[in-house]
Amino acid sequence: QVQLVESGGGLVQSGGSLRLSCAASGLTFSRYGMGWFRQAPGKEREFAAAISRNSVGTYAASLKGRFTISRDHAKNTVYLQMSNLKPEDTAVYYCAADMRQVGPDMGDYWGQGTQVTVSS
Repeated sequence: QVQLVESGGGLVQSGGSLRLSCAASGLTFSRYGMGWFRQAPGKEREFAAAISRNSVGTYAASLKGRFTISRDHAKNTVYLQMSNLKPEDTAVYYCAADMRQVGPDMGDYWGQGTQVTVSS
């Protein structure tokens, strides 16, 4: 059974940093591109970042420079390092895995999400 479990969300002050983790199981991790999406209240799901199976990163233009995606193949885990957080970053963050794509249309599998709240 494929399972993606996010962790690391929480309440952070504006300007702070946070690192999200997504632990994958039930799949061959090295064969999948991994990504992060977010969904703010009342908004559509938004692509944030993705990383290919050979560790090439892709970012939403508005987030590049503040967010960094990485993966640890030994731990079957993908990370999203978020810095200089803003209230606009408040959302539920979802982890995704895809066999072929790394971008806005990816998503063979999804995690349950982790809440990130940035106070002003």
